[in-house]
Amino acid sequence: MSKVYILGGAQTDFERNWTKEGKSMVALLKEAVVDGLTDAGLTFDDIKSLNRENRIACFVGNFIAEKYVDQGHLGAFLTEVNPAFYGVPSARYEAACASSSVAIDAAATKIRAEEYDVAIVVGWELMKTVESRVGGDYLGRAAYYDKEGRGIDLPFPKLFGKLADETLKKYPELDEKRYMDALAKICVLNYENAKRNPLAQTRKWFMSYEQASARNTETNPLVGGRLSVSDCSQVTDGAAVVVLCSDRYIDERGYKGKAIIKGYGHRTAPLLFDKKMADNEYSEYVLPWTRQAVLDAYKRAGLNVDDIDVFETHDCFTSSEYAAISAFGLTEPGKEYEAVEAGLIAFDGKKPINPSGGLIGCGHPVGASGARMLLDLNKQVTGTAGGYQIKGAKNVIMLNIGGSATTNYVFIVGAE
Repeated sequence: MSKVYILGGAQTDFERNWTKEGKSMVALLKEAVVDGLTDAGLTFDDIKSLNRENRIACFVGNFIAEKYVDQGHLGAFLTEVNPAFYGVPSARYEAACASSSVAIDAAATKIRAEEYDVAIVVGWELMKTVESRVGGDYLGRAAYYDKEGRGIDLPFPKLFGKLADETLKKYPELDEKRYMDALAKICVLNYENAKRNPLAQTRKWFMSYEQASARNTETNPLVGGRLSVSDCSQVTDGAAVVVLCSDRYIDERGYKGKAIIKGYGHRTAPLLFDKKMADNEYSEYVLPWTRQAVLDAYKRAGLNVDDIDVFETHDCFTSSEYAAISAFGLTEPGKEYEAVEAGLIAFDGKKPINPSGGLIGCGHPVGASGARMLLDLNKQVTGTAGGYQIKGAKNVIMLNIGGSATTNYVFIVGAE
């Protein structure tokens, strides 16, 4: 089986509002694809040549463009980017917020099986086409809509507010004030990291510990249970492109120093949140299938948490990042606050989480987040992350979840 290398890629500026700019999904795709191919050292002539030999395919991740932009059949839209894509196999993959991770998995599988030598993964979402409450209803389809979304105002803040409630319930020794303080510090860390990232949505925003910890106020109202606005990721327009390739292609081009995907994990938990919580009764972990996806990735990579230098996680809410700390193995379950309080996960800590700013700081264009995370893993390993580079990063990991931690994807990237 072939190894899976990362040639390069690109991310759009997540601060932008493409609807206000008067630009469509095609404009978004054109910009992201052109920049991604340039970074990967590919031209449209290369795509034509690879396609004539049936060595290239495209994989598109998107959650719910049918609602946001009234469009389906998204894999075919790469033909609108450039005629070089005429005839290139391309399809759309969907798993809520993990949509582009499914696309990455499919692309990597095809390369491992030596069916293609180059795979272009495109993740994207345009979310600012509607006002926030309508968009919140659309996102409810990532849960069991008829039972957890329909007629519920902002369903996902409420679901992840329940995760906060269940965390306190599962670990009765965990002091509520200490837990909420850890969530506030997680928020602040992501905003601080975003200021180092020139493509982060909140790089110009203000957030202090005082703001994040003062919940249920005029400037930081509650949106779901114990969670306030500061605990939430952003409504974001954006796209990310990652180009993968085989070892044969690496040898042909004579490339050196490219990162590889060393391991992956993919597990699916019960769809309904209440069933997830019932499922964890006999586990130490509040999200046992998330933990198992991490363990699967470690096993496939032949690594463990001690080998990992950088962590990118799915902080759709502070409560999800908190749960991820023990899922990665950084602390025992129920003791995640220790990593926060000790500065372990800070930018200058021994095990930094989300140097990019994460979903809270960098932004969360739903269908693009998995591809954006993989792109940032690649930047860390290749030393190209600029202002948010973690010195000496050799092995890095990402956790991307879909729904209320229903779909769980983990990838480990490292130097060969």
